[in-house]
Amino acid sequence: MPSQPHYLRMEARSTTVLTVRHKGQVAIGADGQVTYGQCILKHDTRKIRRILEGNVLVGFAGSTADAFALLERFEAKAKDFPGNIPRAATELARDWRTDRILRRLEAMMVVVNAEHSLLVTGQGDVVTPADGIIGIGSGGNYAVAAARALLRHSSLSAREIVEQSLRIASEIDIYTNDNLILEELPSRI
Repeated sequence: MPSQPHYLRMEARSTTVLTVRHKGQVAIGADGQVTYGQCILKHDTRKIRRILEGNVLVGFAGSTADAFALLERFEAKAKDFPGNIPRAATELARDWRTDRILRRLEAMMVVVNAEHSLLVTGQGDVVTPADGIIGIGSGGNYAVAAARALLRHSSLSAREIVEQSLRIASEIDIYTNDNLILEELPSRI
């Protein structure tokens, strides 16, 4: 049976996740919207999880089932390499890229703790941003642009920057809403 034309395929789209490291804090936030095709399925999804006794925050974008599978694997890697979040993320990215089943997972993750902010992708990337800002998902670039402007031209806290940037992204990106979940940790950097 031939596949459907690309314009008829229903795609699950959702999410804007943003993290900012600023003034001794690291904050991460996400919107709550999940869409399927042209329909909003849910407006209050929780896309941020605390792991490792609350010392690590993980935000995810992409397929929900895939994101949870990756979250579980990351948590296992983090337990294998206690205190070394970059190593755990690198091991996950390596497995993700090389394992035949994992390779099909469609998601991205942002991982933060007191010392590190990391973007982890299925292409094997583990990226630490130079400016402490990471955005993923459909509204990620809008949120990053807003966060950079607010960081340069305001005295807002990391949490306030994340909140305002996500609200700005929700005004631009149709797959992002303003039902936000925000978390923060003290930063050592």
